[in-house]
Amino acid sequence: MTRETLAEVLEEIALLLELKGENPFKVRAYRQGAETVRNFDGEIVELAAANQLNGIKGIGDALRDKLHELASTGSLAFHQNLRAEFPAGIFELFDLQGLGPKKVKALHETLGIGSISELKAACETGKIADLPGFGLKTQIKLLEAIALRETFADTFLLSAVTPLVDEILELLRMHPEISRVAVAGSFRRAKETVHDLDFLVATKEPVLVCEDFTTLPHVETVIVCGDTKTSVRLKNGIQCDLRAVSNAQFPFALQYFTGSKEHNVAIRSLALKKGLSLNEYGFSAVKPEVEIPEVNEEIDIYRSLGLDFIPPELRENRGEIEAATDHTIPRLIELTHLRGTFHNHTTASDGHDTLEAMADEAIELGLQYLGISDHSKSSFQARGLDETRLLDQMDAIRKLNAGYENFRLFCGSEVDILKDGSLDFDDSILSQLDFCVASVHNVFNLTESEMTARICKAMENEYVTMLGHVTGRLLLRRDSYSVDHAKIIDCAAETRTIIELNCSPLRLDMDWRWWKRARDKGVLCSINPDAHSTARLHHIGLGVRLARKGWLRREDVFNTRSLKDVEKFLKTPKNKR
Repeated sequence: MTRETLAEVLEEIALLLELKGENPFKVRAYRQGAETVRNFDGEIVELAAANQLNGIKGIGDALRDKLHELASTGSLAFHQNLRAEFPAGIFELFDLQGLGPKKVKALHETLGIGSISELKAACETGKIADLPGFGLKTQIKLLEAIALRETFADTFLLSAVTPLVDEILELLRMHPEISRVAVAGSFRRAKETVHDLDFLVATKEPVLVCEDFTTLPHVETVIVCGDTKTSVRLKNGIQCDLRAVSNAQFPFALQYFTGSKEHNVAIRSLALKKGLSLNEYGFSAVKPEVEIPEVNEEIDIYRSLGLDFIPPELRENRGEIEAATDHTIPRLIELTHLRGTFHNHTTASDGHDTLEAMADEAIELGLQYLGISDHSKSSFQARGLDETRLLDQMDAIRKLNAGYENFRLFCGSEVDILKDGSLDFDDSILSQLDFCVASVHNVFNLTESEMTARICKAMENEYVTMLGHVTGRLLLRRDSYSVDHAKIIDCAAETRTIIELNCSPLRLDMDWRWWKRARDKGVLCSINPDAHSTARLHHIGLGVRLARKGWLRREDVFNTRSLKDVEKFLKTPKNKR
């Protein structure tokens, strides 16, 4: 039993209760309970098993008893009974863009749909178009969402597999016959999505270690178990490979299996020019007179080739080898550099936690400031604030700030960029805010030139501080709308507009491939979690990984600045920054 399992069961209960039409406060209690479990600073599983959860904020008596039963027995009767009321495949439906609990409930009650395959069949026969609240347009969008899901059937979000990777690494470190452990592949390079997981261990007993790997609690099926390599499929569907090497081979294997393929080809080509052959096992001399370098760590491989060490995130053959040759590899941003963050939501719009709770969590994280930017009025589906409610929120933030020491809430708004590029609030309102995040939330079907012009017009407004989620993408769920990144970056540079790295796990937008251009143009980045709950504030760590992949340094990221410097920046007109 793990922390993540406890949280997942609570989230499933919340979904099932929502499908049953239960009291929304009860549903919210389970969701908040899941977030509490994930973020609790302590051994929550052990405490739950010992029935010692009394007094923990967010866990009432009912949740306490259920967590105790789950942690101590491995299952929860209440959860199993709820599950038995619905088809096993019904949870798949929630993965589709455009389907929430209300629509899933309607599909199940009217057509008996309990899986994606059944939904696809109903769409193809035109049954969905006839349902109240759906229609032909929804039917077409659902078919598109199903096709997109099928395309990414073996692809997983970086954030979704991170807890799993951490658990497996910890289990491997505990093995008595393993001396060194690492995760490699696209996960180590911080790709936003991954197809599989690659683990590497140094051991003198590779056969035993490979066999033991197949018995990990996460394993569903064994694909192959060899003397030095094992491949398994985990319960969540992802393939996981283990490679067992000697301690001397470990640095070479780590460099090789981290990739990317393009990076490795270039590195091997460079080695050949120096008379060396490089593979996953070590260096060998192409000519007898060439001396084999001594390698103990991965960094020694790069030094042997006359290169500075290249951080794993940069290894995509996109200029990093040239930079390492010229000794211009940047010192990349680290999580400890962040002093605050922006673009966060509260219960005033579609967030799950109050203004006070979000502030308390930010303080707990050691942040100096937190920017609140609930939706504006055009985002009616997200309970966007009108002018009156926004002014009331400003007043509430001022009152809270009066009671803080060494911490400040900044009052902002995530203002909709309307179809013509105008903003959802007049300048008379925007001028009263501390900051403004401008985002596109509708009319995604414009041409590239139209969408680019729309966004650039919004950035030209003197009160727009940041551009939110540049392309509107939802990874594995919804493609980006068409934009000209280069023109948007150039416009941001001209208008002194910050571009956010939205580190919501489904977005990670702007894409890492464009950040080096933005950096070189002098465009600031703000790593923003787009947090709709206290738990999601923690996604700033994911944002740092992607910022590193985009070649960003501490000085390139706005929210590494101190509270004093941020206050000064926000008070300075855009054309004078």
